[in-house]
Amino acid sequence: MSALQVLFIGGTGTISSACAQLAVQRGIELSVLNRGQTSTRTLPESAKVIQADIRDAAATRAALGDRDFDVVVDFVAFTPDQVQADIDLFTGRTGQYVFISSASAYQKPVQRLPIVESTPLVNPFWEYSRNKIACEDLLVRAHRDSGFPATIVRPSHTYDRTRTPFSPGWVIVERMRQGKEVVVHGDGTSLWTLTHHEDFAIAFVGLLGNSRAIGDSFHITSDEALTWDQIHHIIAHAAGTEARLVHLPSEVIAAVAPQWGPGLLGDKAFSVVFDNSKVKSLVPEYLATIPYEQGAREIVDWYDEDAGRRQIDPTVDAILDRLVELHHTAIKG
Repeated sequence: MSALQVLFIGGTGTISSACAQLAVQRGIELSVLNRGQTSTRTLPESAKVIQADIRDAAATRAALGDRDFDVVVDFVAFTPDQVQADIDLFTGRTGQYVFISSASAYQKPVQRLPIVESTPLVNPFWEYSRNKIACEDLLVRAHRDSGFPATIVRPSHTYDRTRTPFSPGWVIVERMRQGKEVVVHGDGTSLWTLTHHEDFAIAFVGLLGNSRAIGDSFHITSDEALTWDQIHHIIAHAAGTEARLVHLPSEVIAAVAPQWGPGLLGDKAFSVVFDNSKVKSLVPEYLATIPYEQGAREIVDWYDEDAGRRQIDPTVDAILDRLVELHHTAIKG
């Protein structure tokens, strides 16, 4: 039996890097189309690199030549025009096209937990999520009308050692180490699901070349749900310190720091717990086994390896000081 021929568009991102490594380990013949830019993550040695910018249709067609693929995965499509370009390019050239959507597309506020794949896709807060929904709509129509072999995958918060769970980034950890207070949205009890990218890859690679996945959608997440207070305390423990937490309404945080508003109000402010039984029915071996305690240690260790990774934006730190001040002002009345 010949090896599965798979093309990844992208391949060095948080999600795609782990998927690339596991795909090669599973015997997949992997090609990766990207711009050849440097990254903190490396591709498997056996992966064939095809250098082109997917946004340049002529250059991409020239780079691919007449090659066909059993599976094409686009990790870097975010808008309907980008997905339409993929449909135009790969119709008749692949047996499966996998689109990376987002679990943030699910209804916000969430009306019922756990979230399942049939949960409505509605997000009035975040344009990123609305664009992903529009991409999904386009693929569903293409599959229905012309049989385009689409599979939709919705990750939630998927991380590797380079990615903290906080929108302001590493500054939160530095503040903890300095004994400063940090702000948690709401009352800190909303639930969040964090999935290690190596766990994610197990389910994802199991969907590649799986005919039962065509024309369908799947989210892939850990089954571990933690409160945001717990997440902060876990990170603090990994960093060898304690978390001094204060709380503010999400709407207040979004008003003071509008750059964090869409992702906060459109995703993190709401409890998200997922039922993964659908993907497990197609990939029975899938089980997320890496707890966030381990993942947090990996994150802290990576940042601590190089002081250059721990750069703090003083503007962001000042915003966090302002939010802490607002909390104490509100408490004083």
